[in-house]
Amino acid sequence: MEIVPIELIGKRVKLIPLEIEHTHDLFEAGKYPEIWTYIARRGTTLNEMQNLVQGAIVAREKGQELPFVIVDQWTNRIVGSTRFLNISKPNKSLQIGSTWLTPEVWRTRINTECKYLLLHHCFETLSTLRVEIVTDSRNIRSQKAIERLGAVKEGVLRKHRIMPDGFVRDSIFYSIIAQEWEKVKVRLEGYLSNDVDNQSLI
Repeated sequence: MEIVPIELIGKRVKLIPLEIEHTHDLFEAGKYPEIWTYIARRGTTLNEMQNLVQGAIVAREKGQELPFVIVDQWTNRIVGSTRFLNISKPNKSLQIGSTWLTPEVWRTRINTECKYLLLHHCFETLSTLRVEIVTDSRNIRSQKAIERLGAVKEGVLRKHRIMPDGFVRDSIFYSIIAQEWEKVKVRLEGYLSNDVDNQSLI
């Protein structure tokens, strides 16, 4: 499972490796407080976004994460970010997370296509055995969207993470394993073939 920076390109979405020079465009996309309600990291100020980007790059250099910026190819604008994290090469597993999108593209096909590109790369290039997706127990919209992917709900980790506002959240863990990928793939390709905007997974 050799995880290296790579571009993943779909019909509307392009995922490119995160770099320092993306900071300002990410700040412009992420300066809306409603984005960060259920996300463990915040980027509503330029300083916060600089810290977020620098931290992600350090984690990439350590082999812990692989961060991407999300480019809307219709407008050629950066509209958010996502990443692989909790990478375990010995166990051939990782997590898809820290995903956020600017509100302008909420409930569009963008995040559905992001998830398809990421999962396709995981299972068909990296030969990953297990992919996790984790969300805040309060985030009902995200839970419904993750379940719509076909991911399996595994359970709740109580008092799992302290949020930036001090709230101690419970986290819900979902997973997709290699044996389930073909079914999930067909489901996602069905959504994307309709050219209809789908609820965003954030």
